[in-house]
Parts: sequence; C-alpha cells; structure tokens
Amino acid sequence: MLNRLLAVAAAIALMASPSLAQAPGGGAPAGIAVGLQRQYAALKTNLIQSAEKMSEADYGFKPTNDIRSYGQLWGHVANAQFGQCSQAKGVANPIQGQNLEQKTTKAEFVKALADSFAFCDEAFSSLTDESAAEMLTGGRGGPTARSVVLLGVIAHGNEMYGIGTVYLRLKGLVPPSTENQPARGGGGRRGQ
Repeated sequence: MLNRLLAVAAAIALMASPSLAQAPGGGAPAGIAVGLQRQYAALKTNLIQSAEKMSEADYGFKPTNDIRSYGQLWGHVANAQFGQCSQAKGVANPIQGQNLEQKTTKAEFVKALADSFAFCDEAFSSLTDESAAEMLTGGRGGPTARSVVLLGVIAHGNEMYGIGTVYLRLKGLVPPSTENQPARGGGGRRGQ
C-alpha cells in the first residue's frame, strides 16, 4: 500500500513539474496539493476557454458520426467531474441520474461545465498534502487516496481537452493552450 502511494506521489510530481517551472516566486518547491492545484487551474482555463470558443452553430459538430459532438464532449467532462469530485469531497453526486451530454445548446453545455468546475473547486482549494493521502471509499476498486481521485479529474480533463483541440483545429480555431502560450524565441510561429 505504501509503495502504491509513493508511486502515485511520484506520478503527481512528474505531472506537476511543468507547472513548477512557471510558478511565481522562481519555481519554489511544491508538494502534492500545490502541484494538483496548479494543474487543475490550467485545466480549468483550457476547458472553459475551449467551451466558449466554438460557435453555437458548431456545437453539434462531430468529426465522424460515431463520436461525441463538440457539446457532448463538454457534457461528458461535466458528468465525470461531478462524479469524481463528489467522491473526493465525500458527498453525494448532485447530478446523480442526469446525463449532461443530453443538453442541446452551447449555453447549456458551457453552464454544465462551469457548474462542474464550481463543484470541484472546493475539493482542490481545500487540499493539503495530508488530505491528499487520505484513503477514500465509495469508488471503483476499493479504497483510493484522495490525490488519485483528483488526479483522475486532471488526467481525464486533459484527455478530453486534447480531443477538443482537434474539433477546434478542424474548424480553423486555435486552441487556448496554444493561444495563451507566451511566444517562444527562435522556434515556431505563435498560434501554430
């Protein structure tokens, strides 16, 4: 059990390392909680800006018929975040029995995503290195460290963000992570 927790902590530290390089104060050391909080903040920015970026007319866009529409993608993320963060917070899922992928308008999908972030915000903002190690029950596969549950929010959200960037690119739009990245000297052009 201890080896598993150490492996999770190492994985979180590796994921958090890019955010440490950009941290205010010269990249001061950060523990598990701060690393997860930084990654969550970056994810939240990227997903909310992605959801807002696509036009209403393109919210039903599917690159192929057998995958989710752009709107359904963000409804799926909201569903997952409500489920994962309810476990991390030790409370009932407030949308139990609802499927946010069934929304129909851009405004509804953007609101569902924003609501899921509002629900998750406390789970991340109240996190400490000590509470990150607490074992939670109620999930699949037996007791799980809170940090592992919250890492799932970040990993799944980033996976869905990557998928969403393809939808944006197919519509000629630049993803937020590219648009928000400071121009780098000597390399490529900004916005590629």
